Amino acid sequence: MGRLVVAAAVAAWAIPIVALVDSIVPKPYMDEIFHVPQAQQYCHGDFLTWDPMITTPPGLYYVSLVYVASLFPVAWMIGVAETFDALCSTAVLRSTNVIMAMICAVLFHDLLLCIRPGIGKRKATIYAILVALYPVHWFFTFVYYTDVASLAAVLAMYLSCLKKRFWVGAMFGAFSILFRQTNVIWMIFFAANGAISFVQDLYLKDNVSRENSEPTHKSNKVASGRDNKINAQGLRRRRINSPISIVGVVPETTKLYNSFAEEVWDISLKLWNSKCKVLVTFTPFAVVMVAFIAFIIWNGGIVLGAKEAHLVSPHFAQFLYFGLVSAAALLPWHFTPSLVLDLFRWSGKNKTCSSLAVLTTLGLSFIAVHFFSVAHPYLLADNRHYTFYIWRKVIQVNWMMKYILIPLYVYSWFSIINILGKSQTRVWVLSFVLSVALVLVPAPLVEFRYYTIPFVILVLNSPVIGNGKLLALGSLYAAADLFTLVMFLFRPFHWEHEPGTQRFMW
Repeated sequence: MGRLVVAAAVAAWAIPIVALVDSIVPKPYMDEIFHVPQAQQYCHGDFLTWDPMITTPPGLYYVSLVYVASLFPVAWMIGVAETFDALCSTAVLRSTNVIMAMICAVLFHDLLLCIRPGIGKRKATIYAILVALYPVHWFFTFVYYTDVASLAAVLAMYLSCLKKRFWVGAMFGAFSILFRQTNVIWMIFFAANGAISFVQDLYLKDNVSRENSEPTHKSNKVASGRDNKINAQGLRRRRINSPISIVGVVPETTKLYNSFAEEVWDISLKLWNSKCKVLVTFTPFAVVMVAFIAFIIWNGGIVLGAKEAHLVSPHFAQFLYFGLVSAAALLPWHFTPSLVLDLFRWSGKNKTCSSLAVLTTLGLSFIAVHFFSVAHPYLLADNRHYTFYIWRKVIQVNWMMKYILIPLYVYSWFSIINILGKSQTRVWVLSFVLSVALVLVPAPLVEFRYYTIPFVILVLNSPVIGNGKLLALGSLYAAADLFTLVMFLFRPFHWEHEPGTQRFMW
């Protein structure tokens, strides 16, 4: 029932809004001028012609072909379209993302129930609707971009890996790369953590079977003494542990470690001892990785077209931007007084270590902002995007502002790490941080669209909050959605140096 409610809720606002967008902006706009004609070439049966300005693989066009093919029989019978390619209009192609947005919401609902079984279907439904309203994701539901379909493929891969259907997960991983090449990082992230979970389950099963095979004729007194000793050792271990989080809420099947080094050593040892089983189980991911590396060698880089505008650059400031944007978008998790106090208590447990960590992070952030803030020509020249105004009116308003923001960047990332550590191991948190860095740092252009996938993963693994806070956050999202829609549709403007109507967008 929860899935149906989520899908119906997304459809209820997406269908009329996409119809409104099509009526006011009937022609392809912005990057649609590349994507729509390319999809229409595929509809004509021409799979060899490729627009050199398109940077991503043709996954979205394949999905659109399947979607249009499913609509064609009915459209032909009622006389709407006499030929297949006639149905590949801008409006129909845009509606592909409405279906993808519904799938994203359902997948998020199922993922939340899988990650947090005790959350309940009602709460999972509310969360799924909230994420569907997330302004950046919401806006790109109504235009023909790759982002929504890319998120759907990544979430399907995540769910498959959590359910230990690794062959299916690898298939969705390969499919996700067809939407955006950087999704290969998320495939590695899910596969690596899936392998860790896989070997831990193996050891847990071995321990259970070993305990069950022990002789049962021993005296109750001996058994009771042994159980008491084990319980005392377990209690002592829990007391001396210092997990990454304040509360340290971890699954019962997850072993608690005294240090990060101990955790890494234990996991590495388990992976090595079970290497044959791991290699066999995760071979599909290895096959996808080999194919992807072969593609990079053949293509001469990760980007398909417009390579000169998308050169890989050490854009470390982008990593900091993500932390602040995500923390701000999840306000009830990161910027309430109680959470600020919790973070200070957490950092105050070991004053020497925490002070050193804070100072080191501040120093590295200063270096990232001062030496590795990339101002891409598109960012500086294209006043249709909100990032243009954020860059000029906030970050570059004066020479000090970019340095004044550094403490906010550092606080945001510390808060994110602290919150993730309440439900995940240190290795999982570290791998997530590294994955975010690998996805964002090479990207020279500041685009909020690039933040959507790690943002959704962050929401999935953040603690559950009350319905009141969720409702307040959902209201803020809805207000931002309404603002961006009004600005896009009803506040067009014109450039002096170029004909045509221009519109504001993310």
